[in-house]
Amino acid sequence: MTASPKSRWRDLEAPDIEELEELAAEAFAALPASFRALCQGLVIKVEDFPTDEVLDELGAETPFDLLGLFHGIGRAQSSAVSETGQMPNMVFLYRRPILDYWAENEETLGDVVTHVLVHEIGHHFGLSDDDMEAIEDRAN
Repeated sequence: MTASPKSRWRDLEAPDIEELEELAAEAFAALPASFRALCQGLVIKVEDFPTDEVLDELGAETPFDLLGLFHGIGRAQSSAVSETGQMPNMVFLYRRPILDYWAENEETLGDVVTHVLVHEIGHHFGLSDDDMEAIEDRAN
């Protein structure tokens, strides 16, 4: 007997920060090795929302406007920057905006997280939208 949709969803809760970090780590591990190599030592951090400073810097109107952010030094710039005191490259995923986007679209949560990861890393390293789409396709 198959559970009805009502009972299947009745006891589910939105993933917390730690659970979304686990999902992001799984999504990152599923990406092609050549793409992951762009970000050796990448740190993936999940926060509920971007900081006010980030929102102001990017001109976002609401905290829900930003799903993720790459912070670091791209491969092209890495040789021009001293490594002393350099922080690791980081991708911030913003849990509440991601969950809001997921609720309004017909994608799985894993697909949304993969998309945000690929695009935050890819744009920073100068990949085209076609390149990023191909990477996402290979990850699924």
